[in-house]
Amino acid sequence: MTNTDRRVSERASLDKRDLRRSFLDNLLYVQGKFPKLANNADYYLALAHTVRDRLMQRWISTASAYTSQASRTVCYLSAEFLMGPHLGNNLINLGIYDETAKMVAELGLDLEDLLYQEEEPGLGNGGLGRLAACFIDSLATLEVPALGYGIRYEYGIFHQTLVDGWQAEKTDKWLRYGNPWEIARPEWTVEIRFGGHTEQYVDEQQRLRVRWLPARVVLGVPHDTPILGYHVNTANTLRLWKAEAAESFDFGQFNRGDYAGAVTQKIVSENLSKVLYPNDEQEAGKELRLQQQYFFVSASLQDMLRILKIQGVPVENFHEKFAVQLNDTHPAIGVAELMRLLVDEHLLVWDTAWDITCKSFGYTNHTLMPEALERWSLPLFQRVLPRHLEIIYEINARFLDQVRLRFFGDEQRLARMSLIDEHGPRYVRMANLACAGSHAINGVADLHTELLKQDVLKDFYELWPEKFSNKTNGVTPRRWIVLANPRLTALISETLGEGWIKDLGQLRGLERHVENADFRARWAKVKRDNKADLAAHITRRLGISINPDSIFDVQVKRIHEYKRQHLAALHIIALYLRIKANPNIDLTPRTFIFGGKAAPGYFMAKLMIKLITAIGDVVNVDPAVRDRLKVVFMPNFSVTNGQRIYPAADLSEQISTAGKEASGTGNMKFQMNGALTIGTMDGANIEIQQEVGAENFFQFGLSTPEVYALGASGYRPMEYYQRSDALREVIDLIASGFFSRGDASLFKPLVDNLLYHDPYFLLADFDSYVACQDEVASVYRDADRWTRMAILNSARSGKFSSDRTILQYCDEIWGAKSVPIRLLTQEDVESAFEQQ
Repeated sequence: MTNTDRRVSERASLDKRDLRRSFLDNLLYVQGKFPKLANNADYYLALAHTVRDRLMQRWISTASAYTSQASRTVCYLSAEFLMGPHLGNNLINLGIYDETAKMVAELGLDLEDLLYQEEEPGLGNGGLGRLAACFIDSLATLEVPALGYGIRYEYGIFHQTLVDGWQAEKTDKWLRYGNPWEIARPEWTVEIRFGGHTEQYVDEQQRLRVRWLPARVVLGVPHDTPILGYHVNTANTLRLWKAEAAESFDFGQFNRGDYAGAVTQKIVSENLSKVLYPNDEQEAGKELRLQQQYFFVSASLQDMLRILKIQGVPVENFHEKFAVQLNDTHPAIGVAELMRLLVDEHLLVWDTAWDITCKSFGYTNHTLMPEALERWSLPLFQRVLPRHLEIIYEINARFLDQVRLRFFGDEQRLARMSLIDEHGPRYVRMANLACAGSHAINGVADLHTELLKQDVLKDFYELWPEKFSNKTNGVTPRRWIVLANPRLTALISETLGEGWIKDLGQLRGLERHVENADFRARWAKVKRDNKADLAAHITRRLGISINPDSIFDVQVKRIHEYKRQHLAALHIIALYLRIKANPNIDLTPRTFIFGGKAAPGYFMAKLMIKLITAIGDVVNVDPAVRDRLKVVFMPNFSVTNGQRIYPAADLSEQISTAGKEASGTGNMKFQMNGALTIGTMDGANIEIQQEVGAENFFQFGLSTPEVYALGASGYRPMEYYQRSDALREVIDLIASGFFSRGDASLFKPLVDNLLYHDPYFLLADFDSYVACQDEVASVYRDADRWTRMAILNSARSGKFSSDRTILQYCDEIWGAKSVPIRLLTQEDVESAFEQQ
């Protein structure tokens, strides 16, 4: 073996000795440090580069196979990818987590300490971005050719802190120390146009064409991250776009003394990929958000056309090569952009281009909230994307002709379905554009999809019922059990083998062990140890001491009125009032753990956080409570914090108003880790209850039809306040200023909203929720029964693996197949050079 051969094999080797040698090499030659000067951040980066070296052989082998075979590829367009830290996940998927832990331990280091050094990429807000991350993990694990496309935000979702109980937002500087997992690809930079005007011309075939003359051009530079599947050779690509100026520096302006003006274009251009979700309350924020969406969609579609050219695939076969999925309405401008590229740039006739476009795109809807369906004012759209507005007008005219023929004389239907909202100020409706330009439309839970058909997208369903299907969300068990919960992973694998990690349905085998007392005891110990770990972390971070033997009652998700974190807050006050009325009451001890971020401009959500923390300030120090109640709000909820919280939870709070939550995925992570759910019949809760059985699920509250009926009949929340003594006591205590140091005005907006509006029927569900929580407390006292229920929840969570979801997408929407990857050898590389 030559030195070169040895070097290549070492860099790909998973042997512990080679890992150690590579780690030390990277510390010296990449970090430029020796142990005396190195700190944990240096060791983390050295280890990250060591692991990335192991990914490279798989990544290059995957790209080579896809290129040579021109494999059909899934392109997942998403404004968010909430990936979580990469190192631990890659160690799991490579199968070297334990070996690496031993290797660094032999050097006097602790792997957990090194994992903690990784800056989490805050490239998503919540469920949408985390779902995208789970999906690309499953695509790689299932060996399906795929590209994830998004934006490389320099500053991700804000870092949340609490100041006197109020949310405060700090900049998330996740790139301050660089990102060892990505590789910039400047050679594949694309140009993105904005503004300007259009002009008509006649082409060589005497056909009328349109030319777009933009006001400015921005460069999109791809940055690629390998996404490795679990115990396979497939490493797909997450391609995130960074915005750069076409000309970063104007020497003329600089020489004239205009030093700020010399770099203006650089600043303006780079703003496009500066921050996730700029505040869009002002017109400037709205414009930047539209520009961001177009920026990454145009860059991605241009990249797909580049790939077609490299692989020698005619542009007319775009839809055969690529299945392009729109993750909600953020990338919906892709319909108009692909039409522009095909008609204006590649000179296809309109009907051919439209056929390709519709066959290429699928659209996933993620919301039942009409206000969350994006729309853009016509003046704004015209200013930013003048050519696309012309294309949308043409799409709309042809589309409405179809509707007229199908629903003759129904002018109201035409107005509802038009891509342009003509009521008052005119808007472009992005959901309508996505529906018109896609061959498949799906919801993300059974109930959600049915409500799309019956309500939100009813007109489109009646026009094209064949387009609609359901794809219930799922989450990856690799991160959310194997990485997050190693104790439970070890117990399950010892009991069932390791096949469940790639086939979560095998967890059904746990049902055979429910009646085994020794197995139940081991299961309960895993949970108790996980709770002790979380309790210790909370004490270190927040200085709050909690009892690991109390019920860990957990609600972690984005803070929003429809998710009803304030319903849980009212329940805490109700329990507190019971203690104050009878200090010796025998109350099952509880620790309430909250986490989640409120949108910076969402006042009521921020007030909900303040209420929760204010309740904790009182309850946690009242000697009458005697540790029977504790309230914890964990700031800056993230993937990293979720990996600590989900394994330790006893009770999963999924208490949104029925008919408002599209799916939910936190509910699935809790269930997989053996938490029991208290929930309404909303989103995927319904399917979780169907899987685990009603006897293993704590259900309360109004159903979706009951919510609709109550709203239609004229819901009067004050009547519920007046008829419920417990509810009235709770509301009155808040209103009195008891939790705000006597300031009765602090929570008045929240109290008034509940008493006089209550748009999410919180007061209507209060008594049912409290009664259900009393049942939770009773069941928890029977430790053996609770453990049985917990085991059955995990055992019956197989449906909620993202692997199952992706297989359904592949079979029913994308038409994508598995492509197993053979690792390239040194001889393959040398042969490729010889063939050039």
